[in-house]
Amino acid sequence: MEKIKIGIIGLGTVGTGTVAALRRNRELINKRLGASIEVKRIAVRDIRRPRQVDLPPGILTEAADEIVHDPEIAIVVELIGGIEPARSYILAALRAGKCVVTANKALLAECGQEIYQAAAEAGTEVAFEASVGGGIPIIKTLREALAANRILSLLGIVNGTCNYILTRMTEAGLSFNEALTEAQKAGFAEADPSLDVEGLDSAHKLAILATLAYDTCIPLQEIYVEGITAVEPLDIRFGRELGYVVKLLALSRETDGGIEVRVHPTLVPEGHMLASVREAHNAFYITGDTVGDILLYGQGAGAWPTGSAVCADIIDLARAIRRGKKTRLGPPSFRQPRRLLPMEEVVSRYYFRFSAVDRPGVLSKIAGVLGDHRISIASVIQKGRDEGGSVPIVMITHEAREADVRQALRVVNRLEVVTAATKFIRILEGQHFAPSP
Repeated sequence: MEKIKIGIIGLGTVGTGTVAALRRNRELINKRLGASIEVKRIAVRDIRRPRQVDLPPGILTEAADEIVHDPEIAIVVELIGGIEPARSYILAALRAGKCVVTANKALLAECGQEIYQAAAEAGTEVAFEASVGGGIPIIKTLREALAANRILSLLGIVNGTCNYILTRMTEAGLSFNEALTEAQKAGFAEADPSLDVEGLDSAHKLAILATLAYDTCIPLQEIYVEGITAVEPLDIRFGRELGYVVKLLALSRETDGGIEVRVHPTLVPEGHMLASVREAHNAFYITGDTVGDILLYGQGAGAWPTGSAVCADIIDLARAIRRGKKTRLGPPSFRQPRRLLPMEEVVSRYYFRFSAVDRPGVLSKIAGVLGDHRISIASVIQKGRDEGGSVPIVMITHEAREADVRQALRVVNRLEVVTAATKFIRILEGQHFAPSP
């Protein structure tokens, strides 16, 4: 049987899952491929370190260049993460005429165009299904299954750590810090969780997905990013009373003014399918002009789900190699640069929670400021009585511009009757964002 040899750079969680998956289903993979996949070399930092998977003697090396420049290796699998030296290894492998598989979301978000161009110039391919969504085939869905669609909107719960924390805050009434500590003990959060809870991991993934969805380069630095560290249990409780669940969403949609790309906590209607995505799971809700609404759901991280996605890319590229080719789909296509809608121009409905003194006329003062800034109130909730003290006033608005909202809240927060900075959360409603009837 024909052998297709691969080299793996990195044997951490994903690398271990990849090797284990290739071994577990070796016979099935060989049958489907009509050839065998042989892991020839694996590059690691320290070959003496104990491994969670049994390996043949001599397969490990501390020199990744041995893999990149080995003429027998047809596919290089980069699983070390980060920008450097991963970028250099991938570019060198592509220029050597090899196919590349990577799970490196940060690298693709920041250097994707350079890597795709290098692959095109070398007549080879970089595959990256595992970079977003773990075992969920979101990349394949956008590049292949929905190739005939104009993507109207794409919504994602793309960070399992944040979704776990918000689930525990919602269902158990925990504070952010309590839920984070629990997530760390359960292995869902890193010791330093800042990349996740501040929304940066979600932004990396959104940059990749929006680039594919809209056939244009989405610069990472132009994505609006807001994490979950400021979400409070009180706002979660008020949200549920109003029929919403708080989720950290990665959102993109095509508008007349440009493409929206943003990451932030969002009040999702309880009837929307994304509202029921719990704990560390990921989900993608896509609306295409031809296909309508579809939902992809599953495990978004971990050795086995992500390893499964890496293996799928290896098999796809191996099929192309067996046909005498080094490319299957080629690099993503980019049309002319398209305008990204500044956050100030985004239109949304909003949840406000004001902390105000409990005396007559307060509500009218706040409503007056909002009206002066073209913000219309849809509903109001005022809880409790504390004569002379502070009480929460919750409002839901009709659609308003982000710039108007921010300007209005600056004025409101200076009112003598307002005792603390106003909390606000955007609401998932409007064209292409509401669930199908």
